[in-house]
Amino acid sequence: MEGKKVLIVVPVYNEADRIMDTIKGLKKVQLIDEILVIDDGSTDDTGEIVKKLDVKLITLANNRGKGYAMRKAIKEAKYDYIGFVDGDLGESSSEVEKLIKPVISNETDFTIAKFPKASANTNTKGGFGLVKKLARNGVRFFTGKEMETSLSGQRVYKGEIMDSIEYIPDGYGIEIAMTIQALKAGYRFKEVPVNMTHRYTDRSLKGFMHRGKQFISILKTLIVLSLRR
Repeated sequence: MEGKKVLIVVPVYNEADRIMDTIKGLKKVQLIDEILVIDDGSTDDTGEIVKKLDVKLITLANNRGKGYAMRKAIKEAKYDYIGFVDGDLGESSSEVEKLIKPVISNETDFTIAKFPKASANTNTKGGFGLVKKLARNGVRFFTGKEMETSLSGQRVYKGEIMDSIEYIPDGYGIEIAMTIQALKAGYRFKEVPVNMTHRYTDRSLKGFMHRGKQFISILKTLIVLSLRR
């Protein structure tokens, strides 16, 4: 590991209420050499808060989408290992250490976080699994692999994998696109159980609208990947 740089990228949009704790959690992880926050055109105080946290910050003038922010980090930053975490993890972001270790020890080529199962409490139930089913079937169709966590935004890669990822969509399809392309290139993966928590999308109208946009974005991504075969 000596001389090898571990970079963790945090793409954020309007996470003023959680970004400070998320960065605090990451700073507890000694394996991380640099934390890079990409502020994707936030309209709240996210950027101002990050400026006070002694981490690298890139600010986008307009909201361009998570994939765009991640692509900017992939293309412009320097690293030997690169990880991504969402800005709403709070101090549970320190669990990213569990994702880093198997990669830097060459146990696997990339890791994806496997969150605890959602609470059975009816007030915190998610959707009906359509988005996850689409993603799972998409991975199986393109790669023949079974994976539960292809949508998770918490992941760590060997830097060389980024060279094999040619298509990075701007929106919600980013994780599934990166997953499929890395697998098709022959890289090994490991799903790692973590005790992370983040903002939950419930069964409100807003929650269903969010999942609808996610479903459409992932479907478009799968269509583009099919056309590129």
